[in-house]
Amino acid sequence: MVLKTATCRWSGLRIYPGRGIVFVRIDGQQFLFINEKVKSLYHQRKRPAKIAWTAQYRKAHRKDQDVQIARKKRRTTTRVQARSIAGAPLELINKRRTENPDARKAGREAALREVKERMKKTRQDKASAKAADAKKTGGKATKNLPRAGPGKVGGKR
Repeated sequence: MVLKTATCRWSGLRIYPGRGIVFVRIDGQQFLFINEKVKSLYHQRKRPAKIAWTAQYRKAHRKDQDVQIARKKRRTTTRVQARSIAGAPLELINKRRTENPDARKAGREAALREVKERMKKTRQDKASAKAADAKKTGGKATKNLPRAGPGKVGGKR
């Protein structure tokens, strides 16, 4: 035998046949409460979400989680978008990605060799400029002489 139950308008609890109190508001709307306590709380304008034993409170505070059926999670497909990075266009990035490691290594070594040659050339230029300066001054290079100051201060310990 199936019992037809109603739900309380304030607490959300089940009301079995022969139980409950019906309250008819002045505008004709009917409220079915489970008992006098609930009716009193409704008339005091208490919020059911703040009273711990009501259905609204349990829903608001995520109680009874095991009873609820877990929703099936949607899988989101992540699309990889190739974009150019500041200073490097997309074509260059794709070219670098596809070239093999040996070619990359050879390019790196060539760039390093070029930098070293440039450094060597600048050193030679500086040395030749220094030699030319020495010729002009008559070969007398100024040595680092100590500055004239107040000598030693204090005595023996």
